[in-house]
Amino acid sequence: MRPYKLIAVLTLSIFAAGCSTTDIASRNAPFSNPALEGAVGQKNLLETTFEAAVPIYDVTDVVVNVPENLIVSEANSYYPSGDIVWRGDPAGNRHEQVRAIFETAMARGTAGMTEGTPVILDIEVKRFHALTEKTRYTIGGIHAITFKMSVRSAETGLMLSEPRVIKANLKGFGGERAIAAERQGQTQKVRITDHLAGVIFTELGQPDGYSGQRVSVLAPQDNI
Repeated sequence: MRPYKLIAVLTLSIFAAGCSTTDIASRNAPFSNPALEGAVGQKNLLETTFEAAVPIYDVTDVVVNVPENLIVSEANSYYPSGDIVWRGDPAGNRHEQVRAIFETAMARGTAGMTEGTPVILDIEVKRFHALTEKTRYTIGGIHAITFKMSVRSAETGLMLSEPRVIKANLKGFGGERAIAAERQGQTQKVRITDHLAGVIFTELGQPDGYSGQRVSVLAPQDNI
């Protein structure tokens, strides 16, 4: 093969390889779409992925399950063992109290989801470890909350996606900050309910779902 022909072949191969890389990054986008390029700009178009479409749901019902085999601890220690640690309500059935919190939060977070595919959300609480009195009024800590969410068709009952386990941890105030929050009406129950409403809203409304930031007891409380 003559040298100039070899150079031409190599140049063509490199160009093809470059095109192949671009196609992987935006495999669901048309190769050329002037209208889209005009709307988002050529640079942004190349950086955009189109795989993560957000399903639109009409949430018709939310079924919350707090399994009875979850162990309740009433020990007033800094970090008692147990699956459910809850002191934001008077002494009573902690399973039912946690279920009521989730029902309120899920209803609030999905209140505006009334269009699209009719679905039912199944929520199974895996862990609800809030703060004890001793922890809340001294060092503070983490409300460690984990639940599993499944989405099924309200019409057929069939699952529409794989069940997803969501860690919805929240920084718990301690000491003077906890007392000040109480005076402002920001009780553990209020803060956790609001937080869970935001979690489910994000989980169903964002392409990547909910991904909570890492929560540390060492973080400044006023920034939480």
